Amino acid sequence: METQVLKSPLNNIQLELLKLFSRELKEEDLLAIKRLLVRYLAEKATRLADEVWEEKGWTNEDMKRFAHTHMRTPYKRK
Repeated sequence: METQVLKSPLNNIQLELLKLFSRELKEEDLLAIKRLLVRYLAEKATRLADEVWEEKGWTNEDMKRFAHTHMRTPYKRK
């Protein structure tokens, strides 16, 4: 008999959040947790962007140029 392991469709953070929210929370607590998560992810994104910025040696002049440059991916028309 073959044993089959089913993988959870949820990742580790989703599982932890389900555990956390398995009890009733006040709306103000839920809002505070959402703000913490957003702040954490924003700070992480900023740190990663800063690392790339330093690695590339970009300057404020580069930032101004990027802001005015069309950099979208061209798509082929069907």
